[in-house]
Amino acid sequence: MSLTTFLLLFRGVGGPVQLPVAELRAALTKAGFKDATTYINSGNALVRSALSRDETLAKVAELCLKKFKYDRPIFVPTAAEWAAVVKQDPFPQKAEGKHVHAVLLAEKPKAEAVAKLQALAVGDEALLVLGKPIGAYHVCYLHTPHGFGTSKLAEKFDKGIGVVNTARNWNTVVKMLELAQGLEGK
Repeated sequence: MSLTTFLLLFRGVGGPVQLPVAELRAALTKAGFKDATTYINSGNALVRSALSRDETLAKVAELCLKKFKYDRPIFVPTAAEWAAVVKQDPFPQKAEGKHVHAVLLAEKPKAEAVAKLQALAVGDEALLVLGKPIGAYHVCYLHTPHGFGTSKLAEKFDKGIGVVNTARNWNTVVKMLELAQGLEGK
């Protein structure tokens, strides 16, 4: 049986929306996923699965709805796709943990939406949407050197991009890749 390592990136976890990591890990294991792993309490998990991406997503979404009443989008890139997200980072000299974000997009955003967001960039802030998707997702990179929380570009991104998305800061991107590679090595 061939297993694929999938990252589970839950949109909008934090504040009132919680997925307790120990309970999530236990529920994923009980559901039959192998090597269920979680990373910090902000909607990041990994599993090894013999199911397809769509089947894995459906099973995880159903489990999370029943157990946690979580009904938001879940992004499910493979470990190989996540490695490509890291490799294609357009800001390798600027990857300062929380100042660069990788954003998975459910579909390609409209050029006008991207242009409006880029117009909000101040100084050396930047936004880059890759031309081709990586696996099932389009990818955008945000560079906010003066802080994500103080950036107008970052503040307006979620609604301005016009497509369902989920973002991770570079510290989390790299850690999730390390965890995925560790599972792949088992």
